[in-house]
Amino acid sequence: MSSIKPDDKASDIPEKLYDATARRTYKRLRFFGKGGFAKCYEIMDVVTGEVYAGKIVSKKLMMKHNQKEKMTQEITIHKSLNHRNIVGFHSFFDDPLNIYIVLELCKKRSMMELHKRRKIITDYECRYYIHQVLTGVKYLHDKHIIHRDLKLGNLFLNDELHVKIGDFGLATKIEFEGERKKTLCGTPNYIAPEILNKKGHSYEVDVWSIGCVMYTLLVGQPPFETKSLKDTYTKIRKCDYRLPSTIRTNAAEMICSMLQSDPHKRPNVTSLFDYEFMCCAHIPNSLPISCLTMAPRADQLENADRMDDTRLESSFLKNNLHDAITASGTMSRHNEGYRTDIDNLYKQLSNLIASKPPKLVANLDDENTDPAVQPLFWVSKWVDYSDKYGFGYQLCDEGMGVMFNDTTKLIMLANGLNVHFIDKEGVETYMDIHSYPSQMEKKMKLLSYFKRYMTEHLVKAGAGAVNIESDQISRIPHLHTWFRTMCAVVMHLTNGTVQLNFSDHQKIILCPLMRAVTLMDNNKNFRTYRFSTIQEQGCSSDLYQKIRYAHEKLKKLLEKLA
Repeated sequence: MSSIKPDDKASDIPEKLYDATARRTYKRLRFFGKGGFAKCYEIMDVVTGEVYAGKIVSKKLMMKHNQKEKMTQEITIHKSLNHRNIVGFHSFFDDPLNIYIVLELCKKRSMMELHKRRKIITDYECRYYIHQVLTGVKYLHDKHIIHRDLKLGNLFLNDELHVKIGDFGLATKIEFEGERKKTLCGTPNYIAPEILNKKGHSYEVDVWSIGCVMYTLLVGQPPFETKSLKDTYTKIRKCDYRLPSTIRTNAAEMICSMLQSDPHKRPNVTSLFDYEFMCCAHIPNSLPISCLTMAPRADQLENADRMDDTRLESSFLKNNLHDAITASGTMSRHNEGYRTDIDNLYKQLSNLIASKPPKLVANLDDENTDPAVQPLFWVSKWVDYSDKYGFGYQLCDEGMGVMFNDTTKLIMLANGLNVHFIDKEGVETYMDIHSYPSQMEKKMKLLSYFKRYMTEHLVKAGAGAVNIESDQISRIPHLHTWFRTMCAVVMHLTNGTVQLNFSDHQKIILCPLMRAVTLMDNNKNFRTYRFSTIQEQGCSSDLYQKIRYAHEKLKKLLEKLA
């Protein structure tokens, strides 16, 4: 609707509007806006004092443009609706000059005004609005109605900032299952490609429009907007749009699912509620009126999608999920059992991610952890010297090892005496630091060098953990393989665990046998959660992002072990 103009209060709209059938008189108050063939005023029932929106359509204009049938259909459809997210229809009547439709008044106008004032809104607010849009559209689709003109200008807001879908001028009813409508209709920036291509359309056009609405709210402009109608339609037909890197991954996934050229590939409205963006974070019950002009306070948001975290998390997965391996250890052979462990772990994480665990402000407290499944061994220090000799590491029990570039390995137990050598075929030989074959001299010196370097230069992860007693018959797990990316080092131990040390100094240890993940934070605090606990009760967004990343990197491990 446009702003008021000097001639908007035309003389053919009376000051008093009389509904002869209901015997009700309305007083015309301030002009509210106009669109198409209609003008909208605030009107008041002179008896009750109740205020409504009066949509007033000139009969002269309607007849001139053959709009009578369309108007009849709009009234028929709208008056059949009764839902909290649909503009309320109260009555309609006419006089010789006009048709009057009495509707629920949405004083906070439409989401178009919100968009103009704010340009870009937060994920938190977007989830609030889109959830209500989906709820309203689901109601329409359940009643076999397609709106066909969903856009910011037709999504109205009441005093509580509740969304009300309005303007059913282009709405239609599906009369039989599988019916495809052929009418060319809609608003350029939001029109679905199948309408443009005149191939027949159905409910999927509303899903496309919701995708456009969501994109516009989060990006600040419609996805296919250009300077000319022709170019816009070309972009829509090609489904040619770009998602900026500022968009959170789960929001991008939802938008991409809706903005697909093939309508049959778009999700239906009901399934959109199950997308991670909608179901894995808090949806507020209300927003303050100040949100019409200003973003809400970041420190007061009630969920893990705090605005100061949003861009960080978005950029983490967007920039790193498929990052390249920058260095890695090589293997001459491997035990098939090791690959089975990784395969099982990959499947376990796939199930966890598919379950869409709830996102929490913080991780679950100690009562929801399970110390019984905490790992006994993890890598507490590491040094990558693979450009010359190999990869050195220290375990939490003070034992250490080196994976040499020739694929052999040396392991020193925590007692600092016993040493195990593993050759290229995986055969183990046992010795100690005082007695070893002469051909081992260079590798033993390198082992001592790595140990000294890590002792003098590196801080131990998980310091304070209980040492595991070692003796002559001990065989401790050792590093099977490893690789590095831009933001993590990934290490696979022969006991089945996979450890990821991230550049933010947090670590996760994944165990396929215990079906558990241990998070070691920057303060060296341990928390171990069973996968089943996370599936049922959730985890922080940060831990979820790290699990998602680990899941992707397990693919790389499986490729190495193929």
